[in-house]
Amino acid sequence: MLMFCYQCQEAIHNTTCNLKRGACGKEDHTANLMDVLIYNLKELSVLTKQAIDLGLDSKDIGKLISESFFMTITNVNFDDQDIINQIGFTNLKSQEIKNFITSKNTIPVKSDLFVFENLQQVQIFLEKTGVLSEKNEDIRSLKELIVYGLKGICAYYDHASILGFQDKNITDFIIDTLANLKTNLSVDELVTLTMKTGEYAVKTMELLDRANTTTYGNPQITKVNIGTHNKPGILISGHDLKDMEELLEQSKDSGVDIYTHGEMLPANYYPKLKKYKHFVGNYGNSWWLQTTEFESFNGPILMTTNCLVPPKDSYKDKVFTTGVVGFPGLKHIPDRKDRKSKNFSEIINLAKTCKPPVQIENGMITGGFAHSQVMDLADKVIEAVKSGAIKRFIVMAGCDGRHKTRNYFTQVAEQLPRDTIILTAGCAKYRYNKLNLGDINGIPRVLDAGQCNDSYSLAFIALKLKDAFGLDDINKLPISYDIAWYEQKAVTVLLALLYLGIKGIRLGPTLPAFLSKNVLKVIVDKFDVKPIGDVKTDIESIIQGK
Repeated sequence: MLMFCYQCQEAIHNTTCNLKRGACGKEDHTANLMDVLIYNLKELSVLTKQAIDLGLDSKDIGKLISESFFMTITNVNFDDQDIINQIGFTNLKSQEIKNFITSKNTIPVKSDLFVFENLQQVQIFLEKTGVLSEKNEDIRSLKELIVYGLKGICAYYDHASILGFQDKNITDFIIDTLANLKTNLSVDELVTLTMKTGEYAVKTMELLDRANTTTYGNPQITKVNIGTHNKPGILISGHDLKDMEELLEQSKDSGVDIYTHGEMLPANYYPKLKKYKHFVGNYGNSWWLQTTEFESFNGPILMTTNCLVPPKDSYKDKVFTTGVVGFPGLKHIPDRKDRKSKNFSEIINLAKTCKPPVQIENGMITGGFAHSQVMDLADKVIEAVKSGAIKRFIVMAGCDGRHKTRNYFTQVAEQLPRDTIILTAGCAKYRYNKLNLGDINGIPRVLDAGQCNDSYSLAFIALKLKDAFGLDDINKLPISYDIAWYEQKAVTVLLALLYLGIKGIRLGPTLPAFLSKNVLKVIVDKFDVKPIGDVKTDIESIIQGK
């Protein structure tokens, strides 16, 4: 076995990627280095937990852990040297903490941090410390479920932190949980910790929602152009709104248009970003189609977070990475220093030399239905429900991916009765957001709340509707959940929904490979989570609230 990775929905044969290259394109040595980094983060957390009790300010450690974990999410970083550097940073920070502990005249806990020397050493180290070193399948399953939930929390927290919104309670929870994962917890204790991870997933998503809306305003209902203009363009993908803002500001007088791609589409909904006249719309579809769409775009592409697919040679020289994203041979835009903006001049200058993008579709799509906007429509929505015009809401949020079985979600959207409303967030929407599904009394039948980062809006809307209808249980609402998942942020959102007590979630296109039979049974028995089935049968059950 050259690698062991089963953190995403595309794990080979829905079991694990365990050869030279994973389904995502990640090489075995890169995956192994990420496992070492995660091991070091746990060791760092053990030290930090002791140091916090001695008065250490853990702010910088929380930032380091968040960025490091974000790098290990699927389709973020493929560059060994980036991971090796991050392993080095964890070692340096650990030594600082050891010195702090020693300065307090106490004996530090023993730590066994990995110091990188060569890849062969990595393989040997992981035989003793990797995922499979935990022999109890149920313990291993629960620990990995918590780790993947933490990865999403760290991604969301990193976005909020970049905008100046931080919460020591969240970072202390991350540190405490990672340290606890190094101890011999029982199954029951791990189940409790899983639910606690869901609680902090909600808190972190609320923090990010507050960061985004405070900085850029509440998303507004917006019609987004999906065609092209006749000027050269820059395509920006990922999730980082700060990168988006700085690119827009630096390119505003350049004669270059800016287009969003993939999960950056919801940037079109924010008032502060909409003011830029050269921000002209969205180009393309979901992340997995980028190998054709990036080629036809002609101009440079900026990848700000996850969703990078190993680029083709035909456009590789036009792809730039920034933040936690990395890929060997791609140009990287350095992080901000001394409170100055990132420098995107190289991308802008390159764009000026490129042809305009080739138009691959035309028309408009409507979005911007985050919680503030939907609450503005609350009276209209409630009246439509009471009158019977709206019979049911179906939350079809989450991720998109390459699996052909994901056509299920398109077919569900097409075949749902006309008196239903789809609530969505994340790139799952690309399976149906361009269908002509009409509206109900002026309310579009697809309400897009934004990025996967904005899934908090869907929970917020459900909770507000529960109050508006005077219900004592969120599960009594006329809402069903038909969720698509792909990577670890979707796991975080799932844990958040379970923490909120939401039951009856359908999950697909496959159930996570990292869930053991016993752990899956607990989740099914307690929360009635179920796999997606055939379209007709699922729709019949959804309409009946089953």
